[in-house]
Amino acid sequence: MTADAPRTIKVTWVRSTIGHRAGARGTIRALGLHRLNQSVEVADTPMTRGMIRRVAFLVEVAEQSDAPATNEEKQ
Repeated sequence: MTADAPRTIKVTWVRSTIGHRAGARGTIRALGLHRLNQSVEVADTPMTRGMIRRVAFLVEVAEQSDAPATNEEKQ
């Protein structure tokens, strides 16, 4: 990853929004998620972090590492 490339977070939608408020459904859509168990990579910004915090009970988050994988790590 280069110095000017933004950090990303992998967000996976794991729980249904059925029975939850419309705000939670809208936030899931705003994160770019359309189907259950779908994963997307979003920029690691304060705005995105706030959206994830709002629907934390519906999603799983995996932080992306800064360093590219070496040949030893791939094996």
